[in-house]
Amino acid sequence: MAELILKSLYRYPVKSLRGGGFDTLEVDGRGLCFDRHWMVVDAQGQFVTQRQQARMALIDTRVDDDGGLLLQAPGMPDLMVRGAQGASLPVVVWRDKVHAIPVGGDADAWLSEFLAIDCRLVVFPYDARRAVDPDYAAATDQVGFADGFPFLLISQASLDDLNARLAQPVPMLRFRPNLVVEGCTAYAEDGWRRIRIGELEFRVAKPCSRCIIPTIDPATAQRSAEPLRTLMSYRRRDNRIYFGQNLIHDGTGRLAVGMPVEVLE
Repeated sequence: MAELILKSLYRYPVKSLRGGGFDTLEVDGRGLCFDRHWMVVDAQGQFVTQRQQARMALIDTRVDDDGGLLLQAPGMPDLMVRGAQGASLPVVVWRDKVHAIPVGGDADAWLSEFLAIDCRLVVFPYDARRAVDPDYAAATDQVGFADGFPFLLISQASLDDLNARLAQPVPMLRFRPNLVVEGCTAYAEDGWRRIRIGELEFRVAKPCSRCIIPTIDPATAQRSAEPLRTLMSYRRRDNRIYFGQNLIHDGTGRLAVGMPVEVLE
């Protein structure tokens, strides 16, 4: 049997903007440090994602050593934003209302120009809490601006199986996972309940039901029917398409590519 390892590690600093791969990242109480730490909201404080604005897929993000956020996009000047300005305001992520802090007018103007909508950038306060769905979590579990859970895991074998069914293969980043594991069979993660990566343990909370974001090419922001059309033919249940698993972590620490992954349950 092949050794099960952490193959890739991804972080997405701004919800629904581009992320990137890392060799190692720290894990805090909400998940990977700076993962979904910022978010774009509309004038009413509702979260904005690629579901409504596919061009968000074209915006690159990078967090520097001092916690500053660099935004880059085609035809736009680079913008570095630091800190936050003003009083907190209520913003909405799905059914959750969270108090966030505006980053500032320069970021708002930059994003509004590129996306051609009235929007602003907010940051999750370090002293704020957003609980994970209590149907799947303990009362102490928390998450940042991610849809619902601190981590998303997909096995490389699952993507390979999907790509073998597609006329045009898709990259893993279409599915925006945090953790990619290698060394198991396709969809083995569906049967896991608890795993350990390095010294950190994770509870496998629930399968991830997929929205339309995987149909958006992250290189061009163009939509197509795939890969959801193919996934629908064999990964559909209760009128939802499932691909990957949502995880909740226990404790804090460090994750690094190449760490062994142990299935505990």
